[in-house]
Amino acid sequence: MALKWSQVDLSDGYIEIRRVKHGHDTVHPLRAPELRALRQIQRDYPDTPYVFVSERKAPLSTRVIRHIIARAGEKAGIAQPVHPHQLRHACGYYLANSDHDTRAIQDYLGHKNIHYTGRYTQMSSQRFESFWTD
Repeated sequence: MALKWSQVDLSDGYIEIRRVKHGHDTVHPLRAPELRALRQIQRDYPDTPYVFVSERKAPLSTRVIRHIIARAGEKAGIAQPVHPHQLRHACGYYLANSDHDTRAIQDYLGHKNIHYTGRYTQMSSQRFESFWTD
């Protein structure tokens, strides 16, 4: 699904995340660097309802996005093929390794079933460190 400017609130710093695979829609805060980048995109492409557009001002297709991410992986020197869903997994693992609550991660990622969120916490190397004190 193409992100529309109507889903972005630049003044209050929020973005509406609409899930495509039957997950829970959520509202996420935007940080200062993201807000600056989005304002620049809006200045560069003022006449379109979509945030990310092609040269023809049409929304980027999923095929084009996959290609952009794959090229970024190649340029970064990552040996295996890179795809957009890996960014979602990286986010989940990062949040789990940063000791965020599993239920909060579930809501952030829009998982209906916490089973899907559990994969990120199972791999966390620090998940047992606070169980016991010396």
